[in-house]
Amino acid sequence: MQDDQELSLLPPYLLSADGAQYADSQNQRTYGTLSYNARRKCWTVKGDPMVTELCKRLFPGSATARRGEARFTNHRRVVGDLNWLMLRYPLLVKPQDRERWQKALTEAREHAVKREMARRMPEKVTPNPSVFTGTLTDFQQEGLAYLLRSDRCLLADEMGLGKTVQALAYLSETGAYPAMIVAPTHLISNWQKEIARFVHCPDGSPLRVHVLKGLKPYPLPPADIYLMHYLLLRGWKEVLPDLGLPTVIFDEVQELRHAGTEKYSAASLLAEAAERVIGLSGTPIYNQGAEIWNVINILDFHVLGDYESFTREWCYGYGNRIVAKPELLGEHLRNEGLMLRRTKQEVLSELPPKRRLVMTIDSDEGVYRKLMQPLQKTLQLLKSSGEVSGSQRALWEMEIERGERQATGIAKAPYVTQFVRALLDAGEKVLLFAHHHEVMDIYKRELKNYSPAFITGRETTAMKERGVERFMVGKTNLCCISLRAASGLNLQRASCVVFGELDWSPAVHSQAEDRAHRMGQTDSILCYYLVSGGGSDQEMQDALGLKVSQFVGLMGDTPQSGEDAFLSAQEARQYAEKLVSRLLSEMG
Repeated sequence: MQDDQELSLLPPYLLSADGAQYADSQNQRTYGTLSYNARRKCWTVKGDPMVTELCKRLFPGSATARRGEARFTNHRRVVGDLNWLMLRYPLLVKPQDRERWQKALTEAREHAVKREMARRMPEKVTPNPSVFTGTLTDFQQEGLAYLLRSDRCLLADEMGLGKTVQALAYLSETGAYPAMIVAPTHLISNWQKEIARFVHCPDGSPLRVHVLKGLKPYPLPPADIYLMHYLLLRGWKEVLPDLGLPTVIFDEVQELRHAGTEKYSAASLLAEAAERVIGLSGTPIYNQGAEIWNVINILDFHVLGDYESFTREWCYGYGNRIVAKPELLGEHLRNEGLMLRRTKQEVLSELPPKRRLVMTIDSDEGVYRKLMQPLQKTLQLLKSSGEVSGSQRALWEMEIERGERQATGIAKAPYVTQFVRALLDAGEKVLLFAHHHEVMDIYKRELKNYSPAFITGRETTAMKERGVERFMVGKTNLCCISLRAASGLNLQRASCVVFGELDWSPAVHSQAEDRAHRMGQTDSILCYYLVSGGGSDQEMQDALGLKVSQFVGLMGDTPQSGEDAFLSAQEARQYAEKLVSRLLSEMG
């Protein structure tokens, strides 16, 4: 029962007595019956043709092929509309459904109050520093305020605008743990890193995080945040809804744009059981009606009506997949508090010219170990050699260091290509940098559908020029470049720079970034450094961080100097010595 303050927020159609009671209290004539269809999860009106015909005219989603029958989705927004209709044309609620109707109407009233109160909330929210260690930009503070107002919604900011950090700020503010975060396979490691970086308990201790493993369910340990990738959903379908998780976040929620799969069904059940459901996606889909309906339907069941009525009213006809007026649909989603989207151009004034993000991705440990096996022969030589010259030992150590770098690059290459695919599918123009030819060969194979250009040092001058031209005139949105072959290239059409492999020198990275960030560039270039948890990446990242204060901080945007080259070689040499020492100790 709402208090007087809450009642003042209710719209008239929910403030009055409900339609069912109104008919009884006023001894009104009833115009038909109202019953609940459990299979369809909807309310069915059967009554006078004038009433059902009015339903179909006023509420297109209620139309059915049967004369004298209309259906209303059991959604808190729709129930309010149905109650408004019943105040004018009272319906007799069937006895077995009266309790359900009262519950549905109460939820509709609570939702109406909550929506009205949300409109009066601050437009910006600064997260509590006792549980969130990070600084949000103005537009990210607006995003946090939006998420706090809308418990079931889609944050559709363009890629690179910080959807992850806004979602974590939301978790820290609500404290609605345990939460489940579902993400693509290649982003699980990055979520672990970002959680540890930004969110913690009030006493300063880290949150408990558990990553689900395998398709076969097992008893989950206590945790504040559970992480799983989409491919596991089908195996955990029957278990997840019963875990009592108050919050679910679907990262890259466009993964659920296709209905009819076990993955989609499992996600739907998980979302239905949660109080708060947030979708994150930089690629909201407007022109494919069925797909945007599928995505929104996961977040808030039937908020856009059923599929048939959606395609009939929003698309070019029943079953058609193309939205007739995508701008109108986007406006509707925003007005209903279902979606917030900001583009890079809209917030450009808040962005630095270059943004550097370190993204942790997975790697294939089995592939890494297999590629390290041939180095055992060199290790045996080092172990068995007694008196060996310092130069010979240095050569063997550097051979092992180069082999490990290559093994690291190859082991994470499939995950790099997954990440790059997401960027390309979002319409980004990508420069992808790597060092080893074997890694480039994997990129060529895995990304061949995007018809990439290649500048790796293996091409003739004419081939190199054609590759640059293809990228610059828009014949491809992907150009793969060797880290040491970037000098002199002018590729300012790029919107993203991705480092699939690292170099010991920060100046090499900076020079590579400048292939996109040229003089006169007015855009904000996003530079992703993709690092794995194993192999040489962590050591190289730390080394780079030591040279430039912070790895993601400002790098010197100057060509590599002789001193830089010397320091880089020294860094590689020192790492080679430590690597060999570690590998020899593991051999026993």
